[in-house]
Amino acid sequence: MKQENPMYKPRIAKVTVNIGVGEAGERLKKAETVLESLTGHKPVETISKTTNKEWGIRKGMPIGCKVTLRGKDAKDFLIRAFKIRKNRIPEYSFDDDGNVSFGIPDHTLFEDQKYDPEIGIFGMDVCITIEKPGYRIKHRRIARKKIPKKHRVTREEAVEFLSKKFNLEVVT
Repeated sequence: MKQENPMYKPRIAKVTVNIGVGEAGERLKKAETVLESLTGHKPVETISKTTNKEWGIRKGMPIGCKVTLRGKDAKDFLIRAFKIRKNRIPEYSFDDDGNVSFGIPDHTLFEDQKYDPEIGIFGMDVCITIEKPGYRIKHRRIARKKIPKKHRVTREEAVEFLSKKFNLEVVT
């Protein structure tokens, strides 16, 4: 019996939770408190890269916040997020590199969150980055290299990995 190579087993590299507000100020501070209460981590502001006069956005202006989760925190958050989605994710949420993105329309859908009229309701995007061991060569400073085609995570591998690990149903 051939033993499976552990370097080809996919794993969750990180989970990024993002709330886009579109403006700086009080709403952004409220979104940061929501993210901090959901994840237990301090959020980072996301900054606008371009100017859009129609939306009233200037380059360099804070327009949202995000939290990056890794390890056990990422796994625990995903279990809670998938429970909201009833363990169902549409197939179009997966990209060709094995990453997954889905939205949660209301932060009060989480069990420990209650509606607060002072804060309001915020939706969020959840992005899951799946990679195999050895992806460090893509991010390291010295002798950085590209990941070979055969070592990248495909859409099918990502679907199979999440289906087994989180008992997830992928809907076509």
